[in-house]
Amino acid sequence: MPFNHRAVPIALVAMLIDSIGFGIVLPVLPALIVELGHVTLAQAARIGGYLLAIYAVTHFFAGPVIGSLSDRFGRRRVLLVSLLCFGTDYALMAFAPTLAWLFLGRAIAGVAGATYGPANAVIADVTPPERRGAAFGLLGAAFGGGFILGPALGGLLTGFGPRAPFVAAAALAFANAAMILVAMPETLPPDRRRAFEWRRANVFGAFAPLLRAGGATALLVGALVWQVAHMVYPATWAFFGEIALGWDARAIGWSLAASGVSMMLAQIFLVGRAIARFGEERTVLIGLVAGVVVFGGYVFVREGWQVYMLIAAGALTGLVFPSINAILSSRVDASNQGALQGGMASLASVAAIVGPLAMTQALAAGADRGFAGGAFLLASVLSALAAAIFLTGVVRRRGRLA
Repeated sequence: MPFNHRAVPIALVAMLIDSIGFGIVLPVLPALIVELGHVTLAQAARIGGYLLAIYAVTHFFAGPVIGSLSDRFGRRRVLLVSLLCFGTDYALMAFAPTLAWLFLGRAIAGVAGATYGPANAVIADVTPPERRGAAFGLLGAAFGGGFILGPALGGLLTGFGPRAPFVAAAALAFANAAMILVAMPETLPPDRRRAFEWRRANVFGAFAPLLRAGGATALLVGALVWQVAHMVYPATWAFFGEIALGWDARAIGWSLAASGVSMMLAQIFLVGRAIARFGEERTVLIGLVAGVVVFGGYVFVREGWQVYMLIAAGALTGLVFPSINAILSSRVDASNQGALQGGMASLASVAAIVGPLAMTQALAAGADRGFAGGAFLLASVLSALAAAIFLTGVVRRRGRLA
């Protein structure tokens, strides 16, 4: 898809660098928790879930505020401040002396970590409604691209100790902020901005314009359940690889990089074509069914090659979120796109509160009994539930699939 505004590739690069910073620390997180907490690997998995949850709790409250601020002051300024705070957070975590400092760092990141919402709003600002699904897919591809480079770099940097990836992530975040400051134009002109209102700056207020349009309840509930299921990856993958397959940080990093390659290719080459061929609603269902099968497959893996086969098939799950986002974005006017994307960020944060707690507990409980696939079994069941909710809503609203 050709870029129709020079802010679009800059937003894509910003998301790429952001996801590199996030992915680069995943391979070393288990070792760092074990080192600071003096705990077993199963106990570290539970703590890892709590770390993700505290990030999500603060992000839940900050997400719609950041989105609404971008509707008031513009996308560029909000992205810049958020990225500066992100860099500070990673620097703090690089030198954290105790687990309490890790939790403090995650809380700061949750407040500053609403960059995905304003980046999506940039796309919505400058892209016609009929092309937003493909454009959101490219944003997802940029995020996936970061998961190619980030975990691979994280695995390589472990030779310098478990804190080295955090230093690199801080440097990337500050470089990202510098790029926004120097090169990114504003995409929301003053005449399209709206006053900041606290009643809108929460997850319910952000979705008010959409909910008044009707027909969105099943989509939102299904999206929430799906995102809880999808949290199985960031919450448990590093721990699952070590417990189930005996992988070290380098092997975990390469597997996450392979997942990023697979997801990026799907976002670039499949999302736009699938939406054009099947429509947004059918494309959502294709991705959800793929989630049921792929998550269920991880329950039975015993060899590394099996994981890589599932990683390739799992690229189809990347169809879900861009299609849902395109459906929702088409139902909201221009002055509320930032609020919507802030609301979507907070919806994801609800999932990120519930998901890591549920998934890490399922993983740890199973691992204590010699069964490493408990989290993926739960994710498969939740994916099936999300598909049923979404399908029921579509049939009820339209009588058939479009």
